[in-house]
Amino acid sequence: MFAILKKEINTFFSSPIGYLVIAIFLLLNGLFLWVFKGDFNILDYGFADLSSFFLITPWILMFLIPAVTMRSFSDEKKQGTLELLLTKPISTLQMVLGKYFGALVLIIIAIIPTFLYVFTVFQLGNPVGNLDMGSTLGSYFGLLFLITSYTAIGIFASTLSDNQIVAFLIAISICFLFYIGFEGIAEFTSSAFLEQLGMSNHFKSMSRGVLDSRDIIYFLSITIFFISITQSTFKN
Repeated sequence: MFAILKKEINTFFSSPIGYLVIAIFLLLNGLFLWVFKGDFNILDYGFADLSSFFLITPWILMFLIPAVTMRSFSDEKKQGTLELLLTKPISTLQMVLGKYFGALVLIIIAIIPTFLYVFTVFQLGNPVGNLDMGSTLGSYFGLLFLITSYTAIGIFASTLSDNQIVAFLIAISICFLFYIGFEGIAEFTSSAFLEQLGMSNHFKSMSRGVLDSRDIIYFLSITIFFISITQSTFKN
């Protein structure tokens, strides 16, 4: 597993892919939060608050993470190296986890520089430090769990086609369904159950600064579910 993990990370950073993903993520966030005029601009917001960052980031990651994961197995299929990989003395679960954690590490690396936003808003507060750190940390934890789920979905989607664009579109569609789709359907059906299936509902709950075990179990269940069905595709 660690050999595949190392290979994935080396692949990302031995080519422009890794640097491009990190640059695009930080550039888009920076433009929306500090440059473009609008509801997301922190300077225009008038409060020492990072809620706009946590509002827009799940949508950016909804496209960025599938862009990272789309090549995971699609490329192996296209190059004809998947069969060779399956003959290696590792289990299918180890192979899937190696791919999964390789993509996950890259996205987490992209998130780390955003702590600079926390420092900046902390300093901009009046008085200095007028920032709800409980809510901010809770939102970061929520973002971390959201990333783990998005990545698991992206890895699964990459097994469904040897075409990276198709895998990319499938991953976006599933992420959209889980993040906001179920919540939208619940509004029409008045179904509390469907609302609870939505990632947005659980992410917002964690963003309040309260780490409820139900929210953590939900994200872990989504992650484990998609990793499991990804593994099962190689057993059939």
